[in-house]
Amino acid sequence: MVALLALAAAIPAVLGATAPAFVPAGTGPTVQSANYTGMSNGTLQNGPIVPGLAFDRFIQIWFENTDFAVANGTATFQQLAAQGILLDNFVAVTHPSEPNYAAIVGGDFWGMSDDNLHVMPSNISTIVDLLEAKNISWASYQENMPADGYLAYNYTQPDYRNASAPPYTFYVRKHNPLVLYDSIASVPSRNMRNRNFNDFAVDVSNNTLPQWIFITPNLVDDAHDTTIDYTASFIQYWVIPLLTNPNFNTERTLILITFDENDTYTTKNQIWSLLLGGAVPASLYGTTDSTFYSHYSCLSSVEANWGLGSLGRGDTNKTMSNVFEFLLTEYHLNYTNTNVTNPPLTNITGTIPGPLNPDYWVTWTAPDMSAVGAGGGQVFVSSGTNTSLTAAAAGAPVNLTALASSNSTGSGSTSDAMSLRVAGSAVLAAAAGALFLF
Repeated sequence: MVALLALAAAIPAVLGATAPAFVPAGTGPTVQSANYTGMSNGTLQNGPIVPGLAFDRFIQIWFENTDFAVANGTATFQQLAAQGILLDNFVAVTHPSEPNYAAIVGGDFWGMSDDNLHVMPSNISTIVDLLEAKNISWASYQENMPADGYLAYNYTQPDYRNASAPPYTFYVRKHNPLVLYDSIASVPSRNMRNRNFNDFAVDVSNNTLPQWIFITPNLVDDAHDTTIDYTASFIQYWVIPLLTNPNFNTERTLILITFDENDTYTTKNQIWSLLLGGAVPASLYGTTDSTFYSHYSCLSSVEANWGLGSLGRGDTNKTMSNVFEFLLTEYHLNYTNTNVTNPPLTNITGTIPGPLNPDYWVTWTAPDMSAVGAGGGQVFVSSGTNTSLTAAAAGAPVNLTALASSNSTGSGSTSDAMSLRVAGSAVLAAAAGALFLF
């Protein structure tokens, strides 16, 4: 018994000793760092500020794979919550990471249930199309991405935390939502707005940050490869100083701090989310909003704020796209949210039909042209879209995996059969995608 008590007493010390110690990549968010490959290529060029109803700038900062209770029980997150509106009924839309990042830009994840290298066809519309239609500037800032418009699957570099450690992969494509879409990645003027943290340092110092911003910290700073305490230290180092920087947080800035998904797949996909910044009225500091929100609410709220059109996808799903409530109560937005008493399951994965799910494959379909979004504008339709190819016209899902397997001779090895399955799925998906595109 004495030995067991001694062991139990030693556990916290052991855990504390093995927990990674936070190491900042630089001296602060407004200074370029040699620990990032690629110095800034110059200040971002934007047009005039386009005023919105409640905010003139919307900034999203995404962290990784953390249950709501874990973040909510951490002192730094509690400190932030005292300065904003805690959204305690906010959910991710699926698992794992990449489909959530895809959803925040395109309003759908098209059945995706993995973190593979996916490319959305060039006629799949995104929030960028809606923003540019109203001349609203935008950019993404990715920590440790080596160059603007970088398209590779990941980037490995010397580990700035430990000079004697092997090279480390800090940046991954799957956490960069804009680069997933060919309508952005294949257009140089757009793709160069995928920028790194050295660019961010220059842009914020020169007061040239755009109006719509997506920020992804690296794999250690976002809690993916570390812990919530490590991320809390990053927030103290990088986020909190920016909250008092008028080039970042103006009186008309709304900031959303959130996570891509929770960590426990068997529970509700609830993620800690907080609205803060100068656009949040002081009377709402330290309050909690229990309205049902999802990642699609970020799209609908932006559309409502600037009177944009819509994508005709998840951003117009009345259950999944409630607008941030304070826009209605404090800024008198003429919109009615949905009282969601029986929310859909968002912790399921692998069984959602779509062109990126070989087990439940359907072709790429057109947006819902009859949808009405929170911004009141028309559904955006990209050039080359066959608007008659609706979800109803697409037909029942097809199991490409089973189809590819049935076409194998059975005489090859297991690896041969697997290769055939993957190749067959890819070929059929590509062919159907081509039919949709042209």
